[in-house]
Amino acid sequence: MNASGRQDLQIKRVSSRKRSREDLRTHRTPVRKRGGATCLQKCKDWRLSSIMAEGRAVEYCSDSEDLFGDYDSILEDSSLLVRLDAAEQNERRRDDQPDFTALRARQTREDVLTDSILDVLTDEPFEDLPTSQHRFQEQVDGAAKRSRLEDGDKTSTPLRDAEDKSRARRSVTEEMKRTMLCNAAAPSSVSRSVGLKEAVVSEEISVAMQAMEEVCAETTDLGPFYGLPTKVKELMFTLRGIKDLYDWQETCLNLDCVQQRRNLIYSLPTSGGKTLVAEILVLRELLCRRKDCLFILPYISLVQEKVRGLASFGLELDFMVEEYAGSKGRFPPVRRRNNRSVYVATIEKAHSLVNSLIETGRMDDLGLVVVDELHMLGDGSRGAIIEMTLAKVLYTTKSTQIIGMSATLGNIRDLQTFLRAENYTNDFRPVQLKEYVKLNDTIYEVDPKEEECFKFSRLLNFKYSSSMQKVDPDHIIALVTEVIPAHSCLVFCPTKKNCENVVGMICKYLKEEFLHLREEEKAVLLRELKASGNGSMCPVLRRTVPYGLAYHHSGLTSEERKLVEEAYSNGVLCLLTCTSTLAAGINLPARRVILRSPFVASDFLKRSQYKQMVGRAGRAGIDAAGESVLILQDKDRHMAKTLVCAPMENCYSNLMRDDGKGLPSLILSLIGLNITSTVDRVRDFLCGTLLSVQQKHLCAETSLTEAVQQSVDLLKDKDLITVTAQSLQVTKLGRATFKGSVDLTYSDILYKDLSKGLEGLLLNSCLHLVYLVTPYDMITQCRPDWMVFFRQFTLLTAAEQKMSAAVGVPESFIARKAAGQTVRKTVNMEVVGRMYLALVLFSLLKETNLWSVADRFQLSRGFIQSLLSSSSAFCSCVLHFTEELEELWPFRALLTELTRRLSYCVTSELIPLMEVSGVMESRAKQLYNAGYRTLTHLANADPSVLSDTIENLFKKQANQIVASAKMLLSERASALQEEVDELLMKPSDQPTAETRRLV
Repeated sequence: MNASGRQDLQIKRVSSRKRSREDLRTHRTPVRKRGGATCLQKCKDWRLSSIMAEGRAVEYCSDSEDLFGDYDSILEDSSLLVRLDAAEQNERRRDDQPDFTALRARQTREDVLTDSILDVLTDEPFEDLPTSQHRFQEQVDGAAKRSRLEDGDKTSTPLRDAEDKSRARRSVTEEMKRTMLCNAAAPSSVSRSVGLKEAVVSEEISVAMQAMEEVCAETTDLGPFYGLPTKVKELMFTLRGIKDLYDWQETCLNLDCVQQRRNLIYSLPTSGGKTLVAEILVLRELLCRRKDCLFILPYISLVQEKVRGLASFGLELDFMVEEYAGSKGRFPPVRRRNNRSVYVATIEKAHSLVNSLIETGRMDDLGLVVVDELHMLGDGSRGAIIEMTLAKVLYTTKSTQIIGMSATLGNIRDLQTFLRAENYTNDFRPVQLKEYVKLNDTIYEVDPKEEECFKFSRLLNFKYSSSMQKVDPDHIIALVTEVIPAHSCLVFCPTKKNCENVVGMICKYLKEEFLHLREEEKAVLLRELKASGNGSMCPVLRRTVPYGLAYHHSGLTSEERKLVEEAYSNGVLCLLTCTSTLAAGINLPARRVILRSPFVASDFLKRSQYKQMVGRAGRAGIDAAGESVLILQDKDRHMAKTLVCAPMENCYSNLMRDDGKGLPSLILSLIGLNITSTVDRVRDFLCGTLLSVQQKHLCAETSLTEAVQQSVDLLKDKDLITVTAQSLQVTKLGRATFKGSVDLTYSDILYKDLSKGLEGLLLNSCLHLVYLVTPYDMITQCRPDWMVFFRQFTLLTAAEQKMSAAVGVPESFIARKAAGQTVRKTVNMEVVGRMYLALVLFSLLKETNLWSVADRFQLSRGFIQSLLSSSSAFCSCVLHFTEELEELWPFRALLTELTRRLSYCVTSELIPLMEVSGVMESRAKQLYNAGYRTLTHLANADPSVLSDTIENLFKKQANQIVASAKMLLSERASALQEEVDELLMKPSDQPTAETRRLV
């Protein structure tokens, strides 16, 4: 006490050695706190003032565990203890003569910070404290005031801003700190001095944590794992088994262009680990820059696989994983205030997504676009869509980074110019690949250094009988039995029928010991294959699976393919005969890859196709080397030299190909999105396309200027745009066409069909609606069986037969065709073909049994599955088409439900389970019968229990299913909350008293 009676209390602060808080980190810890080690390093220069000049640290907590993790107990000296004791004595004297008014006021306060030491220390100002301590005191007062305001308002409302929401999601550490402070303030047997000391310590910690958060918020480097939190490294090991990156991956991630967020194209051989680099860059964008990402993949199966793979990361790191494939995906996507999203999309869906973001002015929310299989830019109409998508991204925003990756790239310079990107190339493979060709009974090694490209390796050592030689002249049995069953093998065949023939032929000559390997697991696989067909099973698979063999092509249903792929990955199957689609669609490596022929159907293999196939040879972590064997005939030897030794094919723009449909589609969307409004501006946009880069090669006959004018004239003739002297404007039909992603060839036909349908829309069954959403481009893939057509037509109701006649397919026509009679009356055969496919879909929706429908219509189950998938996607397009045309309003509600039914084609109770990525019909039935009947049931399931309950469900698959269900549930809950927030938010243009006076 000084002469004036005021307490002379000086406070100093110090930061002691920080200890690890790994054990306190959980999935609930906010992202910016999870990179603790790096954050602390970043904040190393920030120090608390010393609270202790000399002396030994005093322990204030009897617990051995440090509840505050990195923020260690603040050290204090004996002088502070003396002053606190004096403060306690002074408080006791006051207690002898209590002021009940003050006491009641103090007791009503919920803020524990002002209930202890601050009540004593703030009675008199600290006039003699240094400036730094005044700042500390002001921070403490501010914190206390904020806490009182927060605790005073207990009403929860969506109108709170982002800070309110982030406070509601406090980390475990903050909750523990708050609990400790409350405990310190509560009446107890602990002395008053101890309570005062703990309060001071807590305040110091609060200030320290706040400062650390502020510093960490200023940097995007959240941790030591390539700019990501240590948590990501742990997840990579836990979920993927990845402990260290390859050297090339580290080099690529540390490139200047990557660090500075410039566009990049990188290419490596298949199985080199390209996808992992892209995923790390996606996580950087989501967690560090807080921007959305778009991941473009070529096939629906790859999209679903990626969604399942990223779902667990999203749950742990607090971001959304949204699927855009088939009929799935919202346009525009839900705008989330507190979460970032990675959109995993097919090529077509990615284009629609980018269009919707441009239209709503949200392109700046998209921080990164990743394109897998970039070489598909040269792949027909799908390549044109990729080019449109990337060109729009480049034109509309300068802040979005583009990453392209591929195993096969030829003219990389053209692609670099188009994407304004840098290039990184490496020939790394985790497993060495040895390429061979087989001529007669001789194996040659592929060696580009040799004059003939081929170097003698060995002779086949396998004794063939005369009968075997006739059945297997290409010595496939000899080649496969050298590796199976100890190792895996893939045999690529030119046709689907050849796949089935070859696998059946191999089985005939295998030893009986093959039947006894993993017998129980093969039996389970057979049961699941039978369950997937509702009791029906492919006779070829029934014969080959017991030997550990199967085939894989588009003739299988998606569920059969998935079961076969899983069994092969787990070693239950040791050999697959397959078509070239497997090489591009799924990652199924093998010890040896055999190419049955250098042809795909009747077309000679492309260099890129060959490299994709042989790239499947070699399993990282399992095999020391991989082998590929190309079987040749003498007549193909010269062409094969070009195939195995030539450089990669060039990749060319497809905007002018396929009858030039790509360019008019692009121009229509540019006008509709208000990106361009004149022919000159259209030409300016096209300067940023791959077509412009390659126009000397592609526009030799027609200049780019002439092509633009022809496209504009075509759009005008189709009534999709209007042309005036000043500008180009899109019509309502034009807007519906590009918003629905409808092919220009069919937009006017679709509009006529829908308009005509309104005149007599049949609603007592779904046949009419199914006909209207049957894809036009599937008509040529199926020729009607007239007897089957007539038989199924006679099973229709009178109203349904009348509807068929109304669209142009009367009973008399079908009857005459079935009887083999000549039909004199002209009938539109495209309408007839479409009606036939509509009957297939109609039967499938009624029965939901794909096998019986395939048998009835004499079509492959794979074709019917493809028809169903295409119809659900086209139904979604037609729905968006009708939303833009007021006169077609009755279709909107009808098509919403039909899209859902076509997407899953199962009984209604299974649909919620089928919505989870990776759950097929038979698995959904298993889950439903086991009691998991809703999405909520599945999201709250224990993966271990699920794996034990469901037959042949491995733990990894169970984890992925539960994670996907949780992600889907979280995504829907978040979307609903965002909708509530939007509804309750005060409009920015809300009229005021001043605006009313002006009116």
